[in-house]
Amino acid sequence: MADNSRGRHRWGQLQQQQQVQYPVSYQIMKAAAVATLGGLMLLFSGLTLTGTVIALAVATPLLVIISPVLVPATIAVALIVGGFLASGVFGVAAILVLSWMYRYVTGKRPVGADEIDKARVIIAARASRHHLEWRYGIG
Repeated sequence: MADNSRGRHRWGQLQQQQQVQYPVSYQIMKAAAVATLGGLMLLFSGLTLTGTVIALAVATPLLVIISPVLVPATIAVALIVGGFLASGVFGVAAILVLSWMYRYVTGKRPVGADEIDKARVIIAARASRHHLEWRYGIG
């Protein structure tokens, strides 16, 4: 423990020795650059907000006029996109299931194979018992 705390103390001393003291003029230049860039970013975000509000104000009457066309078109596009996405998801799921089945059949023991084998044994035992009961009229 004592060695570990001494090592931390030495590391702290090394860090303090390696810190460079920059001149005041450099720090002032750095602060001015940060303030200028921050102000420009604030100006650009304000211009973007203003442009968005103006575009919305100009486009609103047009949207109101053509909304009987836009609403059904939007619904149709949403359904089409949803259909394509669902088709893709079902395709990926089918590929994964086929891949799992291939690994199971070839004996590579994929995840869940043990549970499938247990279920197969239980179902086979119950089916044979049911068949025997039916065949000999037991039960």
